[in-house]
Amino acid sequence: MKSYLRWGGLMLLLGLTRALAADAGVVSGKVVETMNAASYTYVLLETGSKKSWVAAAQFPVKVGDTVAAKEAMPMANYHSKTLNRTFDVIYFSGAVTVNGKAPVAGAATDLPVGHPPMGKGAAPAGPDLSGIQRAAGGQTVAEIHAGKAKLAGKPVAVRGRVVKFNAMILGKNWLHIRDGSGAEGTNDLTVTTDTKVKVGDLVMINGTLATDRDFGSGYKYGLIVENAKVTVE
Repeated sequence: MKSYLRWGGLMLLLGLTRALAADAGVVSGKVVETMNAASYTYVLLETGSKKSWVAAAQFPVKVGDTVAAKEAMPMANYHSKTLNRTFDVIYFSGAVTVNGKAPVAGAATDLPVGHPPMGKGAAPAGPDLSGIQRAAGGQTVAEIHAGKAKLAGKPVAVRGRVVKFNAMILGKNWLHIRDGSGAEGTNDLTVTTDTKVKVGDLVMINGTLATDRDFGSGYKYGLIVENAKVTVE
């Protein structure tokens, strides 16, 4: 089992050194193992060619169910003190469905520093997005979503405010930016970079847009700006 997870982690690392996503990561598959610990549910998913561990706020599930974990963020070499177990790669999810339906959300507890928020309502109100000006010669977040077919593989430039930041996950810094444009599903852009920023920073993003990226282990992105140059303004 560990060899599967280690191989999946290497695939993710290779993919991420080239590229993060406007669409949250999605890991899906059939449950082959499950356990509860510290108010969270851990499930091992058979995604097709690989098996991937996912954790979310505790929810009812059994072996054989089909689980889709949205907003999934990978953590490498994560050690659970409660389980006394180290996971080569585990995906922490903020929203799961079981057999196509959303389960009743469990009560989340505090996570170690660096974990993405999990569970419905976990994300706080974001920074003020008013007055953010379009990048000269660039695009808004909504325009990148709308024009993704034409922009795929091409450089994009977008100004936005950091609403989420996770440092050094699988060798890259991951951030989400918003600029006030778009609606739910088209108002957020995820970026990978070597630059360190913090939530609330106004940043200029320059990078190549990729679409429909599959990094293995069932981890997929609809949009992602990879290896971006990020300038804090």
